[in-house]
Amino acid sequence: MSYLLEVKELSKTYGEKKVVDKLSFHVNSGEILGLIGPNGAGKSTTIKMIIDVEEKGEGKIQYQGEATGKDMRKFKKSIGVVPQDLALYDDLNAYDNVSFFCSLYGYSGKELKDRVKEALDFVGLWDRRKELPAKFSGGMKRRLNIACSIAHSPKLLIMDEPTVGIDPQSRNHIMEAIRSLNTCGTSVIYVSHYMEEIEAICNRIVIMDHGNVIEDMEKEKLKAKYKTLGCNSLEEIFLQLTGTQLREVV
Repeated sequence: MSYLLEVKELSKTYGEKKVVDKLSFHVNSGEILGLIGPNGAGKSTTIKMIIDVEEKGEGKIQYQGEATGKDMRKFKKSIGVVPQDLALYDDLNAYDNVSFFCSLYGYSGKELKDRVKEALDFVGLWDRRKELPAKFSGGMKRRLNIACSIAHSPKLLIMDEPTVGIDPQSRNHIMEAIRSLNTCGTSVIYVSHYMEEIEAICNRIVIMDHGNVIEDMEKEKLKAKYKTLGCNSLEEIFLQLTGTQLREVV
């Protein structure tokens, strides 16, 4: 079976410390995969290796059955990344921020303008397109970050803690945006320490600890499996597996 993305036996060592240890998981086309784990579990390092920000150690990363390193430029055109730390230019207005990032994928002219408008419309910021990010609330900045990441229509969107430090209304807006993107065919890797978000939008859950996968299962099957062990929620399952309250991880 060919997955949209497959990570095989991935490892990464810093000095004598192995932060990712023969990690394997996959992403199916059309799903929202929740990637969760305690602080220091290796989630961020894994994401950085997938998107080629960090050099991978041992192992393989494949996209649609081919090694990503074979044509990294082509792979990067197929993905969008919403980082935990905002990636915006403060001296560019909202429109120009999205336009700049979309142009990096080779778009120009009318198609670029159309894509920028569509992305800003999608996150509800078209009417604020001429304003600088400094005038935006934290939630609006997060939404602008998403617009910058989706204007080129990625097949896979990787979101690392996209709702940190924002108000409930903005969080709900982002949740709805993710559902809409997924309905339109975008697959998502969603990293969060908010269990209610994982519960609300993810089809399948991968739980990491000490650099490896300790559970990988469809959400409802995971809940059914651990209910027999006395766990009545995803939070209780996470606590039993890792000894950590997920919502306490920052």
